[in-house]
Order: sequence, then structure tokens, then C-alpha cells
Amino acid sequence: MTDDARQADVLVVGAGPAGLAAAARAAESGVRVAMVDSNPEVGGQIWRRATQHLQYLPIAREWIERVAQSPNIERINGAYVAGIADQRAVAVETAQGTLRLGYRKIVLATGARELLIPFPGWTLPNVVGAGALQAMAKEGLAVKGKRIVVAGSGPLLLAAATSLHYAGASIACIVEQAPWWRLARFALHVVRDEAKLRQGRSIRRALRGVPYHSGAWPVAAYGDGRVEGVTLRSGLREWRERCDYLACSFRLIPNVELAALFGCRTERGAVVVDQEQRSSIGFVYCAGEISGIGGLERALVEGEIAGYAASGQHEAARALGARRAHVHGFSRALDWTFALRGALRRLATPETVICRCEEVRLRDWAGSESWRAGKAQARCGSGSCEGRICCDAAQFLFNWKVSNARPPIYPDPASFAGAEI
Repeated sequence: MTDDARQADVLVVGAGPAGLAAAARAAESGVRVAMVDSNPEVGGQIWRRATQHLQYLPIAREWIERVAQSPNIERINGAYVAGIADQRAVAVETAQGTLRLGYRKIVLATGARELLIPFPGWTLPNVVGAGALQAMAKEGLAVKGKRIVVAGSGPLLLAAATSLHYAGASIACIVEQAPWWRLARFALHVVRDEAKLRQGRSIRRALRGVPYHSGAWPVAAYGDGRVEGVTLRSGLREWRERCDYLACSFRLIPNVELAALFGCRTERGAVVVDQEQRSSIGFVYCAGEISGIGGLERALVEGEIAGYAASGQHEAARALGARRAHVHGFSRALDWTFALRGALRRLATPETVICRCEEVRLRDWAGSESWRAGKAQARCGSGSCEGRICCDAAQFLFNWKVSNARPPIYPDPASFAGAEI
């Protein structure tokens, strides 16, 4: 693909596992594929810096090498889709300027971000997303010897704690809001899957001796100038844990903003797709967490299906239907097990900051009955992160319907790095 003819048959947005699988499978048919990602390297957040440690990640090596060795794939790293140029072209922001990139079909594999629930002290320095802290450690943040509390909900807590442990951190404890009986039922899904069982054993070895509190959650962080500890609650019991970092993640939220800009139908925060990952807009396919949270295996199989279908290999796409159905069953188990309890909506006090960018407190929203009203009343969502953090918090706290389907799709990355995973 030449610089003066920026046209692809299939454009893939996102170079995580789903995007890599989509690009690799589409390229097998001989079509021209372009892949755009904001990171300097492929792999997404889950395989961040994987190219430096490929001997430990054979599945990452397999997909990264497939893409790297394909002559049909143009990789555009360190760039992001800023908006839609016309019906079959997008505007891509690169270090060199804005690029118009045309396509016949587009696969959106834009991943997800962490939900950060406001509570007193959550804006203190060193209170950060669990996935974000994991990513920063991979990028070179020194956490060796640092005492870290990992709190929130979902399998990401264990993955982040394991990664931080291997980076030299001291994991003070893991705090999971889901009750023990839901976790016990979820374990039945894990033991029936050999790959997940091996992964679970590896995590258990790494975190041996680390206290694990189920049915518990953070209620406040405290410290002078930075976080020094966190107050935790389980039922009627409260206690304090000292920490240098509080790594929180309550759930993952699909990044559907670009899909919404195309007009794709969404339900329960994810893009609705058919068996071939096709959205309600016929030329737009969605794969991975944008169509529902389900982990690595779901991202890969949906990426493969989307890549096959977008390049016209429909028989190959249909052949993966059974695998797709299997991983979707695991996704339903995730949703049920880690459903967030109502008590988390009552953590914020009237003085708790909800919007970091504009310093909007919960009391500033008094009387607001919608996101639009709250934004007009207190400028919430008008800051540099374009509502990327406070918008999610408002949806969770008040069940407000919120839409950020307008450019810029991805604002200044520095403003929301703490929540992106």
C-alpha cells in the first residue's frame, strides 16, 4: 500500500488480540489490510511489551509474527482514528498529521477501559486503575518493594496482582467485592477449561500467601499528599490497610464511541453483532471487548471471525461458530459472578470529586436528572478527558443514559491514562 493511495480493502482499528487475529485472517485471502493503533507496538494492553518477552507468551508470539510477516498488512502505529471522513473513509491522526484512510470493510477492535467508582480519597496520587498500574509497570514504573492493595472486581485483579508481583511489588491483599458463593460457582467454569485451569494454577503459585478478601470493597483512601492507606469494608466490619499504591478496577467498559459514531446499535454498553461479528451497519464489524467482555479467548475467536467475514471468507467464519458459542458462555458467567453490588453506588459523599478535570463534586449535581442536565449545571465531562472517566461514573451512580458519540473519539491520552486498559 503506497503513501499516496491510502486505501485498504479491510481496515482494522485496534492492534490487541482481536485486532491482530482479524488482520491476520483477513490477509490470508490476499486482500489489502491496514491496521491502526494508538500504541507504538502491537499487542494492545494485555500483550503490552510482549515483543520483549515473547518466549513467555507463545500465543502472543504466534499472532504478532503472523501480522509482522504478512506482506498484505500495513501497520500504522502511534496513530488513532479521530473521526469519520465520509461513508467509507476515516480521519487518522498520526505524528505526521491527519491521514485520510479509505476502506471497503472496517473491523473495530477498540478494547475496553476500567470503571473507576468514586469514593472519598480516590483522587489522591497513587490511587490508580489496576490495569493502568500493571501497564505502567510494564513501561518501566518502579514498583519493586512497593506495598500495593488491589481492589475492585473481576479477573483483572488477579492478573494485575500477578504482573505486579513479578515486577517486584509486595501485594498487601486482593479485595474482591463479589461474594464467596458466586466465586465458588464461577470456579466450576474454570476447572472445565484446561487453559484457564493452567492459568489459575500459575496465578495461585505467584500469589501464594497473599490475603484474598471476597465480599469486600474499599470505602475510602487516605494520605497526606498521596495515598498512604485504604479503609476496607466487608459486611459490618471495617479495617485499614497501609499501601503505597491502591490499584482499583471494578469492571471493564467496552470502548464503543467510534462504533456509536458510525451508528452501530448497542445494548447494555456493547455493540450488537451477528454470528459473523457484523454490526447493524453492514460494512462495520466489531470484535473483542467492544462487543462484550469475555477475556482473551473471546477476543481471539471474534477477531478471527470478523477478519474472515470482512474479507469474504464466510465458510471459514462459520466454522468457528462452536468456539464462539463456548466463549460466550464464559462471558455470561463473568457477568453473573462479578455483578456490582448496590452498596458501591453509595460510597461517594457530597464532597467527593466526581469529575477530576473540572473538580466537580457530587453535591454539584444536586437536582440533576440526566447527564445533559448535570453537564450543563456543573461542566462535568467538559474537561480534557472529554468525559471518559466521569461519564462512566455517572452512568454507574445514577443509571443515566450517556452518549459520547462525537469527535474527538480519543482525547489527549495523558488525561485518561489512569482508566484505559
